Amino acid sequence: MHWRQMTEADLAEVAEIAALAFPDHRESLSCFAERLTLSPALCFVLEDGGALFGYLIAYPWPEGSIPPLDSLLGALPTERDALYLHDLALRPEARGTGQMKNIVGRLSEAARRSGARRIALVSVNDSVGAWRANGFEIADNDPAIRAKLASYGDGAHYMTRTI
Repeated sequence: MHWRQMTEADLAEVAEIAALAFPDHRESLSCFAERLTLSPALCFVLEDGGALFGYLIAYPWPEGSIPPLDSLLGALPTERDALYLHDLALRPEARGTGQMKNIVGRLSEAARRSGARRIALVSVNDSVGAWRANGFEIADNDPAIRAKLASYGDGAHYMTRTI
């Protein structure tokens, strides 16, 4: 298995993986396509033998702000001091293989090169432990952030990793 840049041809399979990984947080294919268009250098797929086993979508974004679920962004904001890790999803067969660590390391290098100070994300599906193991800490003390987390369901946390 290896990570490579995502292409438009991957989007249907990315949407399938997303539906499996995030059944309570479905997003339209147009959302994935837009994010790829806005930030192609930060969108990756995990491939093996021509099949996809995971994906990561990230883009420059202001720290402390959470993009709305299943909504088009239109454009990236001018203030963007962090990278927002929108999604990282792996098929069950790819879990426990070290691929999460590999791609988070690759994204951290991209963040460093871009001048971003942090990577931010919303942890769902009881994944706080996995994110902590990859250097992220809960950072949702702000009431505005906690209010936005409500749309992600119980147990959602805003987390950041300092670069």
